[in-house]
Amino acid sequence: MTDDGVQQMLALAERLREANGGELDESAILAVSEATGAPVEYVRLAVRLRPEEKKRPLPHRLKSEYLGLEPEVRRNVLAGSLGVVFSFMSVVSVVVAPSVVGLLGVVQILAATMVGYVVALSKDPRSAAITGALTTAIGFIAATIFQALIPETGSMPAALMIPFTLVGAVSAMLLNMLVAKNRKKLGLKDPVKERQDLLRQLEDLKQRLSSGEQSVTFLSVDIVGSTRMKENADPLSIEYTFNEYHLFVERIARKHGGRVHSTAGDGMICAFDSPNQAFVAAKNIQIGIIELNTFGNKTGIPLSLRAGIHAGVVVAPDPDNIASVNFAHVIDIAAHMQKVCPIGGIAVSEPAVNGIAGGAGVVGSERVETQNVAGVLWQPRRVIAAKSTDAPPPFPV
Repeated sequence: MTDDGVQQMLALAERLREANGGELDESAILAVSEATGAPVEYVRLAVRLRPEEKKRPLPHRLKSEYLGLEPEVRRNVLAGSLGVVFSFMSVVSVVVAPSVVGLLGVVQILAATMVGYVVALSKDPRSAAITGALTTAIGFIAATIFQALIPETGSMPAALMIPFTLVGAVSAMLLNMLVAKNRKKLGLKDPVKERQDLLRQLEDLKQRLSSGEQSVTFLSVDIVGSTRMKENADPLSIEYTFNEYHLFVERIARKHGGRVHSTAGDGMICAFDSPNQAFVAAKNIQIGIIELNTFGNKTGIPLSLRAGIHAGVVVAPDPDNIASVNFAHVIDIAAHMQKVCPIGGIAVSEPAVNGIAGGAGVVGSERVETQNVAGVLWQPRRVIAAKSTDAPPPFPV
């Protein structure tokens, strides 16, 4: 994926996190993967490594980490943690007062019940057996560690770990098979129906993700050789000239139904509702730069521009504010079109050309290509000056 693609994926994930009350669960991660085409594991890793995630409180980060795990891994983590709790209560109950033993027993029963619930709802007996084996093995190891820390509780022979693990695996598998046979009697959801519910949730999330989709045309404009210009001109003249340049581009964009989306250095990105608006604005900018150089340029060095246009669909977090689109492939391609464009010209991508009245015929015949996207070049007409040696036409008598 490109950097812009990664940023768009993270922006979508953040929108879903906000919509889900600050959490990003499995269904939301699947929706981001489906919408962006990124592998599910890539989405999980990118969300975990996001800088903003590290600034959140520890409990929130732990919860997000847990919810972001695969369902199978999440089930094993929960069961293993319950196994540790059960072992701790078993060891501590040996040394505490009798009045507390009953309370610890209740906690043990709750932990064992939750483990049974987890393995009973595993997707198949094999998964249940793995979860049961992991739970008993982790519980046995935890009990051994707790007994070493509290010597008066005694110790269990290490050789018992294998039988304990086998018993846990077989018990979990049998429980899963028993529950599967009596699922309707127990009022539990059928796996097929549960999957259909998940698919419905996924579709709902996809619709929410695409709710801000809109077709937008972006015009990228940049000054050629601006670095050298700034080195050789007076700083105040540079500041005045470039302010005039920004106002000049913004004025023309607004005149043709567009708005300035963003500025970066000497480059400007303008957004339009249609390719035709963007193309007409770009031509006016390239032609009008002569007037700007004559009356608004105080550097003594003429400004020369390159322009690129591309059209496509973007997802705006705020549908009423196109400036909320920070990262989009459409903007990236418009900028690349601008870079391969000759000075004074306009490079229009084929998707944008199709939206211009008259099509490629009114743009030009010369073609370019960048980032696997083809485009057509528009260049101003050049007036060829007559040679000084040419004789003037005869004066009619």
